[in-house]
Formats: sequence, C-alpha cells, structure tokens
Amino acid sequence: MTELAAALGVTIHEPAPPREIRFSRAGCPLHGFDWGGTGPPVLLLHGGALTAHTWDFVCLGLRGAARLIALDLRGHGGSGWSGDYRIGTLAADVVAAADHLGFDRVRLVGMSLGGVVAAHVADERPGRVERLVLIDVAPGVDFDSTWRVRTFISGLGPVRELETVVEAAMRVNPRAHRASVAYRMSTLFRRAPGGGWVPKGDPRPPDFPAILAAIDRLPAQLGRTPVLLVRGGRSRVLPQAAAERLVARIPDGELVVVPDAGHNVQEDNPAALITALRPFLTRCP
Repeated sequence: MTELAAALGVTIHEPAPPREIRFSRAGCPLHGFDWGGTGPPVLLLHGGALTAHTWDFVCLGLRGAARLIALDLRGHGGSGWSGDYRIGTLAADVVAAADHLGFDRVRLVGMSLGGVVAAHVADERPGRVERLVLIDVAPGVDFDSTWRVRTFISGLGPVRELETVVEAAMRVNPRAHRASVAYRMSTLFRRAPGGGWVPKGDPRPPDFPAILAAIDRLPAQLGRTPVLLVRGGRSRVLPQAAAERLVARIPDGELVVVPDAGHNVQEDNPAALITALRPFLTRCP
C-alpha cells in the first residue's frame, strides 16, 4: 500500500496501517478504518462497488491534517449485507459511525454514491456537518457511460487467481494504472476457505433509478454547508458543464478539476486530490 502510494506521488509521513473499527446499527454490522490524527474529524465514503480501502492513498497523504475515518457502506467491504440499501439508511449508518466515535460535528468526503449519501446527511443533519466534499457526482451524470463498468462488476464471481480479475478490469479501462487496479481487486475480494477468491460485496444489483433520483436532488440539499465539488479531468461520468451547473446553484460552492483522473479520482491521482482536499478540510468552519 505505502509503496504504491509513493509511486503515485503521495508524500507519506506515517506509514503505519489504520486501526479497524466495528459497530452496528439496526442489526447490521458495520466496519471502517481509523487513520488517527488530532485535527477535525473527517468521514470518507466510497462509491458503489468499492470499499473503504479506496481512500488508503489519500489517507496516507492527509494523515496528520485531520482525524480520518474511512467507512465501508453496508453491503461493501467489511460491513454486513442487508435488505435495505436506501440512501437514507446508508446516511443513518454514517451518523451512527459519528456517534460511535464520539464526534458531534464532522466533515464528509463522498465519492459518487458516497457523495449522494454525504449530501443526504448534510441535509438531514445540518448541525452535524461542517463541510462537504463531493467527488465526481452531480445532476447530469452520464449514466450510460458506466455500462461497461457496471457489466464488469455484475459479472464478478469466484476466481482461482486475482490476476484473472485484474486482466479483465484492464480490458474495461486500458488507461488505468495497473498496480492500482491490482491493489483495488485485492481489497474487493477475500480468500475462500477452499482456495481461490470470492467478492466481498453483496452481488445484488443497486437500485440505480433511486440513486439517480437522489443525485437530481443534490442542489436542494446543499444550501446550508460549504461544498467542494471535485471532478476528474478525464471523467466520462461527470461532464464539466454539469459540474459547473451544480456549483453555480450552491451558495457556498467551489469546483476543482483534478487532472489525469477519471471517475475514481482518489485512486487515479491521489496526490492532486490531497492537494485539493487539504485546505478545504482544514479550514475553520
């Protein structure tokens, strides 16, 4: 992890691994990583089909600037599966994480699905959220551009060797950083008792219509919180015009475009994302 982060240009001051945290809400076990720190508490929420490990490189670079907590949304990573993946339910899990850790007020960073969840928290609990970062999500996302990735994810199943999945992922996105893809796949799968690897995530497909409807509600949810919208410079999911329209509708909004990054900004160019996040997340409310 640290070698790959350094290769991606991330300056690392403390290479120690994070501490795992476990708690539960409404009978669903939940999981995350506590990277420590004494600054303002920041909860980081991953996108659909990813895990809290997607923030590893960013957390290594931001360590010391804030108290960083990367969460696994239910149905992902080390968190339990559920029959309820509504945005409101995921948001309530985030509030429960803040309560579990003793945080009265937090700063939220959410990528894609995680950004939708973070915005819901900010809207429902404005007194709990000081600042909000949305990464590559806004009304006007090009859902059709994700079909190849969605098809790839829906086809994930047990494999004998992880390299099989890495090869398939590189065929979907030949421009991806191969070592980063290999690391991501190692976090999305777990060893099976009988050998081989199986996906950690719930294989049931997300409710995409509900997620897209929630994305369309974002402008109405972002009027009471300072917002930083980050777009990947080569993202096909979020057009530049759509990002600019959202920021224009937010009373206290900023837009940063991270170069040489697609939808997964935090993995494609973590060093530039860290540069964008640090001043915003450490700013006084």
